[in-house]
Amino acid sequence: MRFLIPLAAGALLAIGPTTPLFAEIFSGQQKVEIEKVVHDYLITNPEVIKDAIDELGKREKVAEAATREKAVNQHGDKIVNSPNQAVVGNPSGDVTLVEFFDYNCGYCKQSLNSIAKLIEGDPKLRVVLKDFPVLGPDSVEAAQVATAARMQLDSQKFWDFHRKLLATRGHIGKQQALAAAKEVGADMARIEKDMSSAETKAALKEVASLADELRFDGTPAWVIGKEAIIGGLPYAQLKAKVDNMRKCGKTVC
Repeated sequence: MRFLIPLAAGALLAIGPTTPLFAEIFSGQQKVEIEKVVHDYLITNPEVIKDAIDELGKREKVAEAATREKAVNQHGDKIVNSPNQAVVGNPSGDVTLVEFFDYNCGYCKQSLNSIAKLIEGDPKLRVVLKDFPVLGPDSVEAAQVATAARMQLDSQKFWDFHRKLLATRGHIGKQQALAAAKEVGADMARIEKDMSSAETKAALKEVASLADELRFDGTPAWVIGKEAIIGGLPYAQLKAKVDNMRKCGKTVC
């Protein structure tokens, strides 16, 4: 009987008490009796619900990771080598770390030190920065200025701009982005012109499209090798993934 009760519970949860199939298999009285058995079993063993929810969460994470890996396989070249992105560190590096970020994202600000430390300690690391403004109109305007700055600045100067802007305290918008661009010696007239250009719009649209394919709905988000991850990652974890890519060609060896 102890075996049949969870079996009945599982059957009821799988079929669903309101589905036509349930009505066809069981009579009215049987349905009442089964529902009572399931109810009593779940009340007595509430951990079953938690176990089921945990298992569902695990399966969803596996499915989500598989979807993201498929997107990386399909769009890998555009993710890593698109002309519509900034490349810092070693442009010819043997490992590429891609970050989707928003200048107003607190976790992105925290990740800045980790990225800087990785670049400083790893002369073979290539880092791709993709503007993914998801935190409102000010983030969009900051990304437009940053995209315009990328069009005219070399890798080192853009990295200086990026660090200045991302390290700025408080909310970041167009004015803060323009101030950072001016500090690194950008042509401000050209910035004003390029930030609203078709090229800038196309670049940001491309990133948004890639983020959609990768199921990224926030920042920071990362791609390294075949792995796509969303959320802040500490320095040690990022470094381990880079090291593993060199060791075995995967983020986890």
